[in-house]
Amino acid sequence: MTSTDIVDPAVAAEWLRRWDAQQEHYIADRELRFTVIGDILADTLGEHPSPTVLDLGCGPGSLAGRLAGRLPSAQLVGIDTDPLLLAFARATTPPNVRYVESRLGVPGWADALELTGPVQAAVSTTALHWLPEEGLSRLYRDLFELIEPGGVLVDGDHFIESQPRLAELQKMVRREREARVGVTANENWQQWWAAVEAEETFAGLLAQRRERAVPADDHGVGLGLDAHVDLLRAAGFREVGFVWQSGDDRVLVAVR
Repeated sequence: MTSTDIVDPAVAAEWLRRWDAQQEHYIADRELRFTVIGDILADTLGEHPSPTVLDLGCGPGSLAGRLAGRLPSAQLVGIDTDPLLLAFARATTPPNVRYVESRLGVPGWADALELTGPVQAAVSTTALHWLPEEGLSRLYRDLFELIEPGGVLVDGDHFIESQPRLAELQKMVRREREARVGVTANENWQQWWAAVEAEETFAGLLAQRRERAVPADDHGVGLGLDAHVDLLRAAGFREVGFVWQSGDDRVLVAVR
């Protein structure tokens, strides 16, 4: 079931602005991460007349909206399971983006996309770390089948280092960067959601969100860096590696 609730664009834009600010509370270089992802797509897609790009776990459309402006010939498909965030996305994003409600990593998740041809790229940002190993493995295998040869998966996220001292240092670097930039004073995740819950106009969307909620599991910290690389290689991607890093915040690229 897909939500058809409509949010006023001006209202959605203000909540999206607050969303972006609270995300920067945890990712001081979030805009630079978005720019790097755009650079990779611009280089990969080249002269393709109308590439298809999937945004996995798109939330309220922060990344899709930026890519739509940078890649106006691209057809972007945002995928998420949260009806509230998707309503914000639909109200604020340009017309070359469409949004689909689907739960990533479950059997048949891609059927809801209604694709008519191959995919040239898939992107994600701070979303896939919520998936358990089985779901992530299935997602990577499905993406290998969807993306055409030469295409890419580009994922910006916190990838945990398996070497403990390096992991500590990377987290320290991120925390110090956040403190220097001043984003630790921003509204945080819990405060943003508490404010949304207090808005009576979102009651219907919040009720739908509770109906679709994922069972509580401890997957928020995600799999380690090495596990992502191993799963992508097992899925068939021929090149896998990191092209940008700030502390434990990285951009991973897998080449089909």
